[in-house]
Amino acid sequence: MTPLAARRLSRESAVQPFEGASKALKEDWGLEALDTRQVQRWSEALGKTLVVRRDAEVQAYAEGHRPECPPNEPKLLVIGMDGGRWQSREKDEQTQSRWREEKVLTVTTYVPGNGKDSDAPDARPPQPLVTTHLATARAAEQFGKMARVEAERRGLRQAQTVIGMGDGGNWIDTLFDREFRLEARIIDWCHASEHLWDCAKAIHGPQTPEASVMAEKLEAELWHGRVDKVIEALTSESQRLGEPQTDDGPQHVRRVVAQNVGYFTRHKEHMRYPEYRAKGWPIASGVTEAGVKQFNKRVKGTEQSWHEAGVEPILALRSEWISQDDRWERYWNNRPAYVN
Repeated sequence: MTPLAARRLSRESAVQPFEGASKALKEDWGLEALDTRQVQRWSEALGKTLVVRRDAEVQAYAEGHRPECPPNEPKLLVIGMDGGRWQSREKDEQTQSRWREEKVLTVTTYVPGNGKDSDAPDARPPQPLVTTHLATARAAEQFGKMARVEAERRGLRQAQTVIGMGDGGNWIDTLFDREFRLEARIIDWCHASEHLWDCAKAIHGPQTPEASVMAEKLEAELWHGRVDKVIEALTSESQRLGEPQTDDGPQHVRRVVAQNVGYFTRHKEHMRYPEYRAKGWPIASGVTEAGVKQFNKRVKGTEQSWHEAGVEPILALRSEWISQDDRWERYWNNRPAYVN
């Protein structure tokens, strides 16, 4: 395969399922037939070269060889983590589910805002500049090492301020604590707000006026940094409802409220939203959410099923393609003409 053909095939497989990629390539190359399975095999082989390179960089970092840093120090670097979904061809032995989670990283440089709320006439919100992406189907332990290398490449050690953004998931908190020294770890505002609405709907019923009143009141407390008031109100409701019972389902009102008392208590120090806004920092993980959707668009879907060995190279190709620092161009411009 010529270098140009390899690049074109990799691009098509990074942006759409193999069947669509095969049709596009047949059209462009004037072929009468191009087997979809062959396109898949070629794409996985090409993506595997990126996986091998990435793993070698992680190993080199463990041996003390850090990646090259950017020439200019970022004013604000935001590290976001979340999980997407893909469907395995094998069922999980414990859950009997075919659905798996890919770990997604976004690293974004920002120009900080001027610290004024959006309703101020001279408000200037934080502006994202360049986002790079990384995704893997591997375990959180391995993902954490990859995330560290990618953040170093984006200027982790040089940045004036580094913050972490996430939804408070267990593996996300663990990796932030282990891999990064952060100015702050922020719970995404939208997720925190959603937790409040879940509680209000569980207590008063969905789509009821009482649920809206309660959720909006708690949201206002949270927005103004009065997390203690939120915890106090939810604790009062939990005590009124009683402890969750063993036969309570995950959506039972007692369980929902009790779990959220724990959630807001555990993340109290990561919800200082007035302080974050005053510093001109983002408080929502929209960039990371968009990144997850970008990966899900390629690998998620009931019509798509994967072996881990097959999905990993496609996630690597997709990571290169959607990253905004021209790494796709640099890779193909500097890649050896032919790779075995």
